[in-house]
Amino acid sequence: MAVNVQYHKEESVHSMAIETGNVLEGIVTGITKFGAFVELPEKKVGLVHISEVANEYVKDVHDFLKVGEKVSVKVLSVDDTGKVGLSIKQSQENEGKKELRRRAGMPASFEDQLSRFLKDSEARLSDLKRNTESKRGGRGARRAN
Repeated sequence: MAVNVQYHKEESVHSMAIETGNVLEGIVTGITKFGAFVELPEKKVGLVHISEVANEYVKDVHDFLKVGEKVSVKVLSVDDTGKVGLSIKQSQENEGKKELRRRAGMPASFEDQLSRFLKDSEARLSDLKRNTESKRGGRGARRAN
C-alpha cells in the first residue's frame, strides 16, 4: 500500500507540471503568423498567441523569437483536448520589457524613443531653415516697404 501511495504522489507531481498558472521552461519549436509553438516538459506542445509574446505591438513573431530558443512561459489554459495556451509576457512581468525590446533591436524605453525623435526633428528643422534662408537670399531678405 505504501508503494501505491508513493506512485500517486509522483503522478500528481507530473500532472501538476502543466497546469494553469505554472511558469515553465520550454523551447520554441515553430513560429507562425499567429504565434509560436513551444515544447514543454514531457514533450507536450503549447501555443503562445501573438498577443502574448510581448507587452507591445507584435507585427512579426520572428522579431521576438527564434526556433530553438529557450523561453519561460506561463500556462494560461489547458483544455479537455490537451491544447495548452501559453504566455511569454505574463511569465516575464518581473523582468520587464527591456529584454524583448533589446532582442528586437528597439530602444530600451519610451524616453529613449522620445529623445531620438527630438534629436531627429531638430536636425530636420535646422536643415529646412538653412535651405529656406538660402533661397530667400539670407536673413531678413524680405523688407516691408
